[in-house]
Amino acid sequence: MIIRSPEPEVKILVDRDPIKTSFEEWARPGHFSRTIAKGPDTTTWIWNLHADAHDFDSHTSDLEEISRKVFSAHFGQLSIIFLWLSGMYFHGARFSNYEAWLSDPTHIGPSAQVVWPIVGQEILNGDVGGGFRGIQITSGFFQLWRASGITSELQLYCTAIGALIFAALMLFAGWFHYHKAAPKLAWFQDVESMLNHHLAGLLGLGSLSWAGHQVHVSLPINQFLNAGVDPKEIPLPHEFILNRDLLAQLYPSFAEGATPFFTLNWSKYAEFLTFRGGLDPVTGGLWLTDIAHHHLAIAILFLIAGHMYRTNWGIGHGLKDILEAHKGPFTGQGHKGLYEILTTSWHAQLSLNLAMLGSLTIVVAHHMYSMPPYPYLATDYGTQLSLFTHHMWIGGFLIVGAAAHAAIFMVRDYDPTTRYNDLLDRVLRHRDAIISHLNWVCIFLGFHSFGLYIHNDTMSALGRPQDMFSDTAIQLQPVFAQWIQNTHALAPGGTAPGATASTSLTWGGGDLVAVGGKVALLPIPLGTADFLVHHIHAFTIHVTVLILLKGVLFARSSRLIPDKANLGFRFPCDGPGRGGTCQVSAWDHVFLGLFWMYNSISVVIFHFSWKMQSDVWGSISDQGVVTHITGGNFAQSSITINGWLRDFLWAQASQVIQSYGSSLSAYGLFFPRCSFCMGFKFNVSIQRAWLLARTYRIHRLGSKKIKSCSCYSAKSLEHCTRTCCRSNPLPSGWNCHNMGVLLSKNYCSR
Repeated sequence: MIIRSPEPEVKILVDRDPIKTSFEEWARPGHFSRTIAKGPDTTTWIWNLHADAHDFDSHTSDLEEISRKVFSAHFGQLSIIFLWLSGMYFHGARFSNYEAWLSDPTHIGPSAQVVWPIVGQEILNGDVGGGFRGIQITSGFFQLWRASGITSELQLYCTAIGALIFAALMLFAGWFHYHKAAPKLAWFQDVESMLNHHLAGLLGLGSLSWAGHQVHVSLPINQFLNAGVDPKEIPLPHEFILNRDLLAQLYPSFAEGATPFFTLNWSKYAEFLTFRGGLDPVTGGLWLTDIAHHHLAIAILFLIAGHMYRTNWGIGHGLKDILEAHKGPFTGQGHKGLYEILTTSWHAQLSLNLAMLGSLTIVVAHHMYSMPPYPYLATDYGTQLSLFTHHMWIGGFLIVGAAAHAAIFMVRDYDPTTRYNDLLDRVLRHRDAIISHLNWVCIFLGFHSFGLYIHNDTMSALGRPQDMFSDTAIQLQPVFAQWIQNTHALAPGGTAPGATASTSLTWGGGDLVAVGGKVALLPIPLGTADFLVHHIHAFTIHVTVLILLKGVLFARSSRLIPDKANLGFRFPCDGPGRGGTCQVSAWDHVFLGLFWMYNSISVVIFHFSWKMQSDVWGSISDQGVVTHITGGNFAQSSITINGWLRDFLWAQASQVIQSYGSSLSAYGLFFPRCSFCMGFKFNVSIQRAWLLARTYRIHRLGSKKIKSCSCYSAKSLEHCTRTCCRSNPLPSGWNCHNMGVLLSKNYCSR
């Protein structure tokens, strides 16, 4: 008799044909909501139609159905991304000067859009060099395409068509996985399997395939381009992939194939997998051989990490065990219950992911200029500034989104009856202390950081430069930042013996890199001016955190509104019944937090723009003399508020003012539009508070004597008179007033 181990039970993780495809239902506006589907009564219907279309929680309480809708929507999002990418590549293929730029990237500007001659709009087309007129782009696509090994517009066409096909596939996948084969809830909650597949498949194999592309396509093509070979003469990508002898002419170790790998003689590959550090002096970007080595290394790490979590067999980590093991002396039950939260509340999981991705995006913003990854990116100053601004804004929005979804989790998914004495419960019980301490920190930072500038402005106005905080008077050197810079600058030969240069020139200790007479990067000095502005950054960031964290911790209740959880994520002013509680919902905190995020990012972008123009960007003469764009004036001019206005904001205003009638007019028009829209958006809330105060004052001045009622729950004038004013008999000629949402209580006047 043959004894076998029992066959593993096969779990059916999808439902077949769960929901019928109905074009009639799709054509009915608001079909997802019984209220909205009735049709419009007021303009509120329009706002709710847009606001609730993807608020899947409001459609159903079935977590499996919500999960399927989110999963399907992800495919729609991927389809839009592929469509957008296809458009970018198509513009590069059809309307750009990419091939001309590739032949001379230091003298020809990148352009991928030519404005048609309609009502004079062709004035926007500027001369970008090489006989081409168009709008100069600042997206960094040209530099990315060169780093990828793209040498012709035909290749861009092929990529655009491929992206379109993938966009269609994603649309089909979104429909298929909702209407034909929809995953069950257990599939969405199988986090260990998900982690293994994302780590090993998405990140591991993704990085490995990109490393393979770089080694077999990007490196040889870029070596030819750096040597000045005409792009049309360079072999096509598939020739390098299929013909090993072709690669062996550039990298001799290719002739030995995989033998050095299996014999552990890995140093043979050092000619195309390098660890140089610093920048390529030809292109001003990171060494592409360093980047290939980096992707190969992290691919191996991710492939190993993809085997870390327990799935089919009894080995590996379980995420629930890891979380429940986290207990500290002040955290009670610690992370017990967090696994259940993260597998039943997608808002909680999304909040954590947005916070981490937002932080990572801001890190990317700072790496794009300090470690420019693509050829000729460092000397395209407009693109550098645009990429920094882009990534800072994206990071800011993602972090605000993290707070929004954390608050939605607190309102909709958090159950205080089952969460006792875990970390989140203890944080909520200490929320008053946390917010009040953070409030104190914000006040301290605000007064002291801004106070340093006010001191400098005052001393400057009084003609006492020797009493100012500056590098030439009272110094406030950022000693910790300078120590970090010095540590990294000394790393090659010390803590990083294999590296020939530090990770970034910004640390110091190296010579500048210039390409085509323009500075790519050089050591960035830090001084008193940087100390001052970084404390302004600390202030704005802490205020943003204060508002967003308050919105999360007080999302379910507050002293004024103990039943806030019943009112939902967003609700309007609550009128006289609760002391004039305006702008207290979690939604309002996100709105106000967004305003301070905008403040934070604006100061960062101002700082970056001026610092780089003053101390980094510029031209270099044949004698090696560097001339910076603003002449190195940041250290002495940015230590006063007047200096920021005079030498930064107003100093270059003439270019904006005089932009009308030139190819820069689009940017000139864009500036007042943005200023107006942003000012209007946030000013509405300020005006509302001002209107309340003004209305209250007008009514006070208009009454000879005011006798406040003690009732705070009056619903109408009659109710006020009946319940409040009649309880205090009024003399002849006195009236009782209900101020509605404008004032926190009713009053009587003569």
